[in-house]
Amino acid sequence: MNEVQGIEQLWTLAGADWRKSRRSNPSGSCVELAELPGGEVAIRNSRDPAGLALICSADEISAFVLAVKGGEFDELIE
Repeated sequence: MNEVQGIEQLWTLAGADWRKSRRSNPSGSCVELAELPGGEVAIRNSRDPAGLALICSADEISAFVLAVKGGEFDELIE
């Protein structure tokens, strides 16, 4: 990624409409997601909104959500 693309990406994230699950707890320990103009999805830690965000394609997010719904990560929360 060249510098100009990086700057454009930062601007896109600054204007992103972040949201978190209705099941989020009040302590602020949440994961937030934002749909980006190109169809990608940004993921960040709500405790650090100015921190790094992971950018995933729509296909990657879909695969992850389906895996969560299918119980593939249940051992991480038990």
